[in-house]
Amino acid sequence: MRAAISHKFGRDHGLGTQPWTEHPMQPGKYIGNPSLSVTVSQYMVSLRRRKVRAGEVVTSARAIDEPTMKRLWDFNKTMSPKEIGPVSRKRKAENPAEWAGYLVRTMLYLLYLVSLLCLLRFDEALRITWSDVVFQPRLISDFRIELRLPFRKTHQYGGIAPFHLYPDPDRPWMCPIRAFAVWWTLASGRNERLDGFVFRKKIGADSVSFKPTDGMSSDSFLECFRNNLLDIGVDPRPYGTHSFRRGGCQYLATVLRWPLRQVCNWGGWAENFDNPGTIFKYLLSWSDNPFGEREHYFDRSRPGSDPCRSCGRTCNCA
Repeated sequence: MRAAISHKFGRDHGLGTQPWTEHPMQPGKYIGNPSLSVTVSQYMVSLRRRKVRAGEVVTSARAIDEPTMKRLWDFNKTMSPKEIGPVSRKRKAENPAEWAGYLVRTMLYLLYLVSLLCLLRFDEALRITWSDVVFQPRLISDFRIELRLPFRKTHQYGGIAPFHLYPDPDRPWMCPIRAFAVWWTLASGRNERLDGFVFRKKIGADSVSFKPTDGMSSDSFLECFRNNLLDIGVDPRPYGTHSFRRGGCQYLATVLRWPLRQVCNWGGWAENFDNPGTIFKYLLSWSDNPFGEREHYFDRSRPGSDPCRSCGRTCNCA
């Protein structure tokens, strides 16, 4: 709520982001953003302490991990590409997985994957258009994708570095090239020319809007995401639209073993690291699935991890 008020005063009323202070030359007159005053800051700190003493714990959305992504991919690809007509309440109760068909699930999984790999907020991912996606050939039968975002919360006036995505044949469920290619094939088969939003408004059980300007809404995305989690037997309540940004940060750092500086550069965090808490709140949270039991941290006889594609090591200290 405070962030919303600060934004209102700063952008709509033109008061900027300077703290609310008394004018040095005109006593009794104040300048700056009222929401950023020392009094309000002290109140927010004391409010957090009172909530903690009362037993209330701030819970972030649980991060999506790679095993969950693989389960979603395995389930969604089993849906045969067939037409699904109107779904009655009785049929929906008897077949809960028919809330969406092959076409909608293909689009949704691409949305999941792009949000996770590019560390995007859900509103940023939903605004991607086909003109932002550039297919760049690399070899005779290989290509990469350059994703040029027109808008990001941290870069509202341009200067957004593009994302370059490459094939991942060893992890097909984490391969953005495969996901883009499948959705492009399905989408181009329904339209003579691809333009407008990549992720379209869901219509019925297995159709999307033909209108280029009909993008999927955030509410529809969240509903579909939670239905998809129920398909694989995962409780959707701890998850939210921020789960992919957090999960992507953990995937890059713990699975692909990127250095933190590289993760920050990829995600668009400040280069001077003036707010290190931002990156760590994505990496660490009690609500996330643990990587291993505490009692086994120093146990050298515990089972190894999946082999590294480069060096072949399977030990947990790799």
